[in-house]
Amino acid sequence: QVQLVESGGGLVQAGGSLRLSCAASGRTFSTYAMAWFRQAPGKEREFVAAISRSGGSSYYADSVKGRFTISRDNAKNTVYLQMNSLKAEDTAVYYCAASPKNSLTNYYRSYDYWGQGTQVTVSS
Repeated sequence: QVQLVESGGGLVQAGGSLRLSCAASGRTFSTYAMAWFRQAPGKEREFVAAISRSGGSSYYADSVKGRFTISRDNAKNTVYLQMNSLKAEDTAVYYCAASPKNSLTNYYRSYDYWGQGTQVTVSS
């Protein structure tokens, strides 16, 4: 089992940047594929990005490709989401999630563990 805690959210102007972090408990972090999802008010949870156990592979939603970068540091049990060129439509609660499967997927039910979320607000 793994517990996830996100941080790094906040208020930023359009065009700005933020870096989200997700710290995982336990000694098995490197056995989980990790992902970021987001949910805006009144909308369904949306896949953002995923990264393999080793960090060698990643996968992005079209809406963030070229602007966001997912990375991980297995020595620090942490996954990151660097968000650049932020837009108002990126405003949402961002969640990190962990999956014991190493296949990268945008399907939220493939992820067994979730953090509590961190709010990102982009002002236009």
